[in-house]
Amino acid sequence: MNALLTIALMAVIGAAIGGVTNHLAIKMLFRPHEAKYIGNWRVPFTPGLIPKRRDELATQFGRIVVDYLLTPETFRNKLFTPVMQHKAESAIQGMIEKQLFGGDRTIGGWIEMAGIRGADEKIEQVVLGLVDSKFNEAKDRLLDGTVGEKLSSQWIEEVEERLPGARRYLIVRAMDYVSSAEGKSTIRKMIDDFLESKGTFGSMLQSMFGGSDKLVGKVQREGLKFLSAPGTAELLDDLIGREWEKLKDRPMDELAGGFDWEGLRASVRGYVKKELAAGERLDRTIVDYWPGGADWIRTNVTPALTAFAFRQAEQKMEEALRRLKIDQMVKEQVDSFPVAKLEDLVLGISRREFKMITVLGAVLGGLIGIVQGLLVFLIN
Repeated sequence: MNALLTIALMAVIGAAIGGVTNHLAIKMLFRPHEAKYIGNWRVPFTPGLIPKRRDELATQFGRIVVDYLLTPETFRNKLFTPVMQHKAESAIQGMIEKQLFGGDRTIGGWIEMAGIRGADEKIEQVVLGLVDSKFNEAKDRLLDGTVGEKLSSQWIEEVEERLPGARRYLIVRAMDYVSSAEGKSTIRKMIDDFLESKGTFGSMLQSMFGGSDKLVGKVQREGLKFLSAPGTAELLDDLIGREWEKLKDRPMDELAGGFDWEGLRASVRGYVKKELAAGERLDRTIVDYWPGGADWIRTNVTPALTAFAFRQAEQKMEEALRRLKIDQMVKEQVDSFPVAKLEDLVLGISRREFKMITVLGAVLGGLIGIVQGLLVFLIN
């Protein structure tokens, strides 16, 4: 009877020791949250294991996350896949079609959304300023130098090759005119006006030559002889050549000095302003100018843009992860996380398991107590 009581008592004591010890060990994982002091002496085993090793725990968590959880290979397998690329392409295309081609916002509206006010007036000012600048530049370039300097060598050669032809053309046209009825009438009028201006002397000349009709015939014949003479051709060639050389040496500003440049400038500005119509052009949507833009972008831009973005992101991913310093972020978050909250979180998940550990400690303690009681009984 005493032996059974001893064994039972030792079993109860062992169970109590095992259960209390396991329960206390579980509590000491988190408690106390802070170190306890008696004077300057810190009480042993304070704070608890996790608060005491919090910095090391945070560092290890960061390493685990970087080395085993959020690795470049994990991102590559989860993000950079054909399925994700197709989804991204669809999302980008949908956004483009909705924002650029699906609404009624005009080009001017897009510009105003970018923070630019009065875009039509600014565009007009810039374009007209450019017109004025180019107009003055062209005017100065045109009026600077002589006519010969402004003409290209090819033009000068062509003109000089055509000068003899021009002389022949003038002579032929002059002979046709002199021999025509119109030329005869002009000669008669000139003779009559000359004779009338001479008064009595003119009348005497007219009577001597037998009237103006005979004089017209003589002047006509002499004029044709003069025009057909070789010396006339040489005279015209020399005259035309000298005038051509004078024209080449003539300054451009002198030649065009009386031209209304300001009037031309105003005309050009008016034409450009009318054709530009900046306000009217900006008051249209992108679809008005580009009806098939959405389809073209879907075929030519979005796939290439998405593929390029995925390639660049994949190439820069490891560098981006290093710059993010995820391990440092995890460490900072763990360091800032309250220990009480961490305890509630862990116990909320594993409360049943911790209770089973306490019970298991009690059971093992009880079994050890029974074994000890049996050993004591056998020894005695």
